[in-house]
Amino acid sequence: MARILLISMILLLNVPSFSQDRTLDLMPVPRSVKPTGEKFRIKKSFTIGISGHPGERVYSEATRSLRRLDNRMGFFFLQGMITSKDSSRSAGLLIDVKRSAAVKLYEDESYQLISGSKQVRIVANTDLGAIRGLETLQQLISVDDAGYYFPGVEINDAPRFPWRGLLLDITLHWMPMDVVKRTLDCMASVKMNVLHLHLTEDQMFGIESKVYPRLHEVGAEGNYYTQENIKEIIAYADQRGIRIIPEFDIPGQCTSWLKAYPELASVKRDYELQRYFGVFDPALDVTKDYTYKFLDTLFTEMAQLFPDEYFHIGGDENTGKDWDRNPDIKAYMDSKGMTTYRELETEFISRLLPILKKNGKKMMGWDEILRPGVPHDIMIQSWRGTESLVEAAKNGYTSLLSTGYYIDLIQPADFHYLVDPVPVNTILTPEEQKLIVGGEATMWTEHVTPETVDSRIWPRTAAIAERLWSDASVTDVDEMYRRLDRISLLLEGMGSTHLKNKEMLMRRLADSYDTKALEVLVDVIEPLKIYERNAGDTMYTVFSPYTKIADVATPDQKVAREFRNIVTTYCSTRDKKLEDIIIHHLKMWKDNSAGFREAVRKSPVLAEASILSENLAKISEKGLQAVGYLKNGSKPPPGWKEKCLDLTEKAKEQGGRCELQVVTAIEELIETAGR
Repeated sequence: MARILLISMILLLNVPSFSQDRTLDLMPVPRSVKPTGEKFRIKKSFTIGISGHPGERVYSEATRSLRRLDNRMGFFFLQGMITSKDSSRSAGLLIDVKRSAAVKLYEDESYQLISGSKQVRIVANTDLGAIRGLETLQQLISVDDAGYYFPGVEINDAPRFPWRGLLLDITLHWMPMDVVKRTLDCMASVKMNVLHLHLTEDQMFGIESKVYPRLHEVGAEGNYYTQENIKEIIAYADQRGIRIIPEFDIPGQCTSWLKAYPELASVKRDYELQRYFGVFDPALDVTKDYTYKFLDTLFTEMAQLFPDEYFHIGGDENTGKDWDRNPDIKAYMDSKGMTTYRELETEFISRLLPILKKNGKKMMGWDEILRPGVPHDIMIQSWRGTESLVEAAKNGYTSLLSTGYYIDLIQPADFHYLVDPVPVNTILTPEEQKLIVGGEATMWTEHVTPETVDSRIWPRTAAIAERLWSDASVTDVDEMYRRLDRISLLLEGMGSTHLKNKEMLMRRLADSYDTKALEVLVDVIEPLKIYERNAGDTMYTVFSPYTKIADVATPDQKVAREFRNIVTTYCSTRDKKLEDIIIHHLKMWKDNSAGFREAVRKSPVLAEASILSENLAKISEKGLQAVGYLKNGSKPPPGWKEKCLDLTEKAKEQGGRCELQVVTAIEELIETAGR
């Protein structure tokens, strides 16, 4: 059914606003693309040669790229591991690299890719640029009647922003090593270059400390990365040209720290790991010298483990209530002339900064730390609004945007895609704009598990990756979605489970191999957005089941999105082909109700979604009536439109923490028919 919609939507796509051959399907869009009309035929004899002064990283990445090509084409390429001996300038793919690079901010990632009928060449100043070019080459694979080929093309490419990141929280629900590695593989495929690991929270201290072992022994309950794990992650990421940024969130959100070392606490109480999600009062006592000695020892250990120059200290969502409850802290603030806990936080940041500096680190923090008196040699990560990003840049702070990139909020890809760190109407001067280094998507894990996390990250994050890499003029939403479909398959090939786990979860939920009725419903529902899933009488904890219909449903459902687009076009054109597609889907949704009732009988856990199925059937029937009136050019009886819209309004109610995504389209049919 989705295929029928897709075929029709291809006909409706607008011409893209940038110069790119529509057969290339590249994401992110390169800086410049010039098709030549030639084709490089890929055969079993295909080899890769490397020249220049590349360093070791390129040899491993070229080998991995060759294996990926062979896995897709099945040629049994004769070339095995690529080494410095593979320097033939007559190879099918010749990679020329001037120097190896450090994986750090502002490093050169530019490359040139030239594909002709005789050879493909990637030329780059650094090995990082060559790696980005290899990912573009993977996306260029094309097929015609004669087989596989690389299209003739001249690409000159470089990123718009040097920081293109993804935050992965591993504390609200534990994310094991396999999740991290497949996330890194997928990030590399769309040219993202920073993985921000959120390692500590009220619920967990997720990394081994040898100087303060109780942090992970007591604060993790068995789920934590050993220091050897972290070294493995860093090496894995470095190989792909990705930096690892650690976050240790303080002075609030630290219950796991206080359970292990209660002497750090502002309030003396029995501390247990937090099972619920939200903002809580426990905070470090930042007036004690002991606290700074503790942090000095811990951060010195961690600074040696993480090579990147940036070190994130959180600094967000401290309520200040535990500081207010402690008379000694209040007296300290009075002695310093402090009238608000924010002033105490500012002092904390200032005292923490030298600890990081002596370990060769630059401090990062969330935008709460942006206050008068905070030193300028820190990076501000904006999450509460773009205002803080602008304020930071205007006041001389390096800054990073996450506002608008919170992928855990279940918003559609086009919403994220149109959020720009430096929009065309910015009030910032050119010099101030340079202080904005890019952006980070954020994957907070309150409502995901290792089984579902990929479906919340991918493929939407590829749209954010494009926003951070490609030119600001690349904003055609329809074209983005067209390419996102292709990239989604590529991401699955990189190990993402966002497609295959959905089918598995439906079988589990239905307790059956027959999931047709469930699939029809799931195709047109999405989980509640923003933080609405937390509303109501269900209090989610770290132990709650995340195997229900809201976990099977995914953001930005393609079938529903394309149905909405088709209806809008049909209402203005009365196109007969579109009319047939609309009727097909409305009949299917109307008839699906009986099958879903049978599915509920076999698996009662589905009952919470019954209201969605029933409402879908009811409004689909009204949608069919509307199409009938439009088709015949007749007027509906008096009061028909109002009764129909009453039904659609009721159909907007949630069921199973999900919402129907075709209600507005059916309303549009009803409104059009009722005019």
